[in-house]
Amino acid sequence: MKIAIPTRNNVVDSHFGHCESYTVYQVDEHNQIVHTETVPSPQGCGCKSNIGAVLQQKGVSVLLAGNMGDGALNVLNRHGIKVYRGCSGDVMEVAKTYLAGGIGDSGLSCSHHGDDGHECQH
Repeated sequence: MKIAIPTRNNVVDSHFGHCESYTVYQVDEHNQIVHTETVPSPQGCGCKSNIGAVLQQKGVSVLLAGNMGDGALNVLNRHGIKVYRGCSGDVMEVAKTYLAGGIGDSGLSCSHHGDDGHECQH
């Protein structure tokens, strides 16, 4: 299994579509992290980028995110990636918490407004 986390300065980026990169953890059959990879973030909004296809090609099946809009959520789901929103903190700790069964989806989405606004409202 592979888990991806939108990352900025080693913490979960609060907005999926604007992260610096994605930290991808490969997990073995014992739920132990065995490999870490950094995937550069494409330019532009997450819902309009090719990040869903890129992560799918890398074998990612789970994405642990801070916030994202419904467009990005739909793109990732169409690529077979299960999304858990509402994550925050150090990416390694978030991954370990998920693997221990301690993370569920917050169900909260960002709403885009204005011509280029990406403010999150909950």
